[in-house]
Amino acid sequence: MTGVAVLLLDAAGPESGAIIRAAASRGHRVYAAAAPAEFAAYSGELKALLTGRVLTDFTRPAQAVEEIAAHARRHGIGAVLTVNEYLTELAALVCAELGLPGNDPARVHAARNKAAMAQALAAAGVRTPHTRLIRDDRELQATLDEVGLPCVIKPVAGAGSCGVTVAASPAAAAAAAEAARTAGRPYGGEDGAHILVQAYAPGTEYSVESVTQAGTTTHLAVTRKLVTGGARRVETGHSLPAHLPAPVEAAVHREVHAAIHAVGIHDGASHTEVIVDATGECTVIEIAARLAAGQIGILIQHALGIDIWAALLDVALGRPAALTPTTHRHATVRFLTSPYAGRLQSFSGLPTQGPGVPFVRWRAPLGSQVLQPGANAHRLGSFVVTGEGAAEVEERAVALLQQVRIHVDPHTSNPVRPAR
Repeated sequence: MTGVAVLLLDAAGPESGAIIRAAASRGHRVYAAAAPAEFAAYSGELKALLTGRVLTDFTRPAQAVEEIAAHARRHGIGAVLTVNEYLTELAALVCAELGLPGNDPARVHAARNKAAMAQALAAAGVRTPHTRLIRDDRELQATLDEVGLPCVIKPVAGAGSCGVTVAASPAAAAAAAEAARTAGRPYGGEDGAHILVQAYAPGTEYSVESVTQAGTTTHLAVTRKLVTGGARRVETGHSLPAHLPAPVEAAVHREVHAAIHAVGIHDGASHTEVIVDATGECTVIEIAARLAAGQIGILIQHALGIDIWAALLDVALGRPAALTPTTHRHATVRFLTSPYAGRLQSFSGLPTQGPGVPFVRWRAPLGSQVLQPGANAHRLGSFVVTGEGAAEVEERAVALLQQVRIHVDPHTSNPVRPAR
């Protein structure tokens, strides 16, 4: 291989795997930076695609930057990127240290820390929910009077909906605050005692998938998010492109563009979650300095004909990225979950990967403990459906989902029907 070497911070996961395969196919040497325990769990197939690795401690950012940068200099690495939400700030620091294309290290903290994010968005004039950072139950009660109910309570630096609750009463808010404080925080970092209370924004949930290169942003698609109701708004699917009325789409793009600039995204992908209310007003909920997870990269590839993996490599390498759609189709993903906690006994009826179903994934071993979904990590699997029109694709996805049977032995003795 003779291409410029590429380094990924944490190479596990389907999005990282797609980038690694794209890089290898283009002749790039590919390296991974990983924590020792995480690297040990990499599959043999993944390790075979890697030219080398640097093991580091992501809980010590200054040390990690030094070790990764030294490794990069030794091996002539010309691009550093990540799709790991928790490592986007570290990636910006490494890129700045090496003089490579990346995000603003002085501002990108606001794309990880949601308290800093709320401040940065508000300062930039972005329409965003009223947000308060609190530490204890006394502050919680005072904040509820200010923010009102229902409200959203979340960790300061979480991801994947972990520890996020829509609370409709003071009692529910107290329980939600405890869930936010005890939510897992990979690589440590933020103080778990601090949590956020945010005004609830009613409306329809979307996300905007964008790529910024040398400060110029291209919005690739608006994604419709399928979400449950109740206290835990769990995502059950994504569909793109969502077609909004032209004035609404323009308003969404304006708010998202301002949010991208506010958190210092200069070279890389971004995933911005928004709410559009009944009047067409757009509220920015959160922004991440990375490509969306949940197979949205696959949806972009099949609906728009954009090789998003190659595009991300080109952005990281400082080369012009191909971001213009070459097809105009529709794609959707459905997530498979258990309706209650228990031990997975069996599953059947998974779609067969083939024409119109380019991706099928099941990740829960038989006999494993499964949870009622409260975060993205609780998904058991997923499948993607593609086609020419939105109606036909959505109908086929619903039909395929109805064929799936998931049988779980619940922890309680209460009889519950098998999941569908």
